[in-house]
Amino acid sequence: MALIRPEQAETPLAGDPSAPVRGSLATTACMETLQVGYLHAVAAAAGCSLSQPFPDNGIDWHVSHGSPAHTVDDEVTVKVQLKCTYQLPPRPGGDTFPFTLDNDHLVKLARTPVAVPKILVVMIAPRTREDWLRAGHDALALRHCCYWTDLAGHPVTGRRRTTVRIPTHRIFDDRALCEIMTRVGAGGRP
Repeated sequence: MALIRPEQAETPLAGDPSAPVRGSLATTACMETLQVGYLHAVAAAAGCSLSQPFPDNGIDWHVSHGSPAHTVDDEVTVKVQLKCTYQLPPRPGGDTFPFTLDNDHLVKLARTPVAVPKILVVMIAPRTREDWLRAGHDALALRHCCYWTDLAGHPVTGRRRTTVRIPTHRIFDDRALCEIMTRVGAGGRP
């Protein structure tokens, strides 16, 4: 789910005939679609399946990973909550960056113990849609990056919202997802 203030759809600059005419869907809705595309690409490369709970009840996706190497079950699942923002720099400085969650979301992500672990995946996207991706003959580059964290046991500190710290070394890619699933498949936390 995108977390920014709603804005009008972007329009090409007057007199720029090379700019595509983008649809009128709100930027926040487009950001939700962008982060889902990122998740799908990571899951595909990691050999995971995806399912979307309906209704979502505060969790966006279930990601499942089957492997005979898992000791708790032959297939394990992690629940994923997606967030997307352009209000942070593309390469946050330091070891972590701040991200604010509604307390209701945090309580759901912080609950412990749980039968199925949960992670928060935060995407930092460029401010304008025209900078979100680049395609060429040998690559499709999706910008900027997703980071993940396990908030199990995290306290609620704010009145309505709480700022959590997202580690910048936890880039959410296929290798990270496989490592998460390996730990969960051994009975551990993500």
